[in-house]
Amino acid sequence: MNNRPLDSLKILDFSTLLPGPYATLMLADMGAEVLRVESPTRPDLVKSLPPIVDGTSAAHHYLNRNKQSLALDLKLAESIEVVKKLIHEYDIVVEQFRPGVMARLGLDYQTLKALNPKLIYCSITGYGQTGPYQSRAGHDLNYLAIAGASSYTGRKASGPLPLGVQLADVAGGSHHAVMGILAAHIQRLQSGIGQHIDISMTDAAFSLNGMSGAGSLASGVDSEAEQDWLNGGSFYDYYETKDGRFLSVAGLEPAFIKNLADALNEPQLLKLVNMMDSNLQQELKDLLKERFAQHNFDYWCELFANRDCCVEPMLTINEAANHPQLQARDMVIGYETQKQSTIKQAACPIKFSASKQSAPTVAPITGQHNEQVLERLKIVTENAIV
Repeated sequence: MNNRPLDSLKILDFSTLLPGPYATLMLADMGAEVLRVESPTRPDLVKSLPPIVDGTSAAHHYLNRNKQSLALDLKLAESIEVVKKLIHEYDIVVEQFRPGVMARLGLDYQTLKALNPKLIYCSITGYGQTGPYQSRAGHDLNYLAIAGASSYTGRKASGPLPLGVQLADVAGGSHHAVMGILAAHIQRLQSGIGQHIDISMTDAAFSLNGMSGAGSLASGVDSEAEQDWLNGGSFYDYYETKDGRFLSVAGLEPAFIKNLADALNEPQLLKLVNMMDSNLQQELKDLLKERFAQHNFDYWCELFANRDCCVEPMLTINEAANHPQLQARDMVIGYETQKQSTIKQAACPIKFSASKQSAPTVAPITGQHNEQVLERLKIVTENAIV
């Protein structure tokens, strides 16, 4: 039997869109049993995002694989009673409503904790459960903006860039939620008591400022676009090739700079790498721009294929899926939809030596597991079944 690390966890998931579902996807991929509680009348907007595969979005197929679905109308008292019975079995809750919504439904932490003191209850919101913005609407771009992360991202001439990756949602909301849940679970194993976890995506985005944030807070001087070593203020940057593709050049260390100079046959690079001299850095960047513009993308890929100097091609997602490194790591898996179509998906990126990744189960249709779940609870309430 292939025991996965989180086989013992049972999670009741009220979340929609990206942050909560991505968090519970990570937990489900590691073995947790995740039961989605979905509205029978208001479908998750993710299901309608293109591209559509066999009637639902590719994003839904990915985010909600390895999960089950229970359709409940939470405006009905009978449905609330179902949830309260489930809390004794599913003792971890994930929700991302605005603060106060779960309390109005009678499903807030204090109410459910009284039924099961072991309950771990994770709330993911844009701004957290407290503060003047607690009930304010927002999305990933807003959280990055208010957390200061966007202020030094992008180019001076064109301003901040909307990232393709939802950094605040995923790195901020999802990953911190998973860490918080697992930390609370470890403490519960020792104390026997659960707790409420308050995840603010803005808080998390603020903490992700990392090195630039540490410097700005310590000095009182804010970072700006193309000013720091790692945001375009040095030769650590992207460079366009003759045919309009891009390469990433990131070898800040002396050994890598020497290897880069040797590969380009440009010994003068070594004279321009003073990281503290912005004028020299700009001269170095100009030289690299000129050199990389002389040849096509494939030429540079071949030249740097076996050179240790931190130069890599900027790939599309489908090119990345076919890269030999990701292929060797089994990072692309086959996924079979409800209608038996097979599509590619990203695998769980965490590799365990004692657990093998199982083939993913299909993302459920809304309410697919109602009968199974309610029969197990010995609940026969037609009003709670949609």
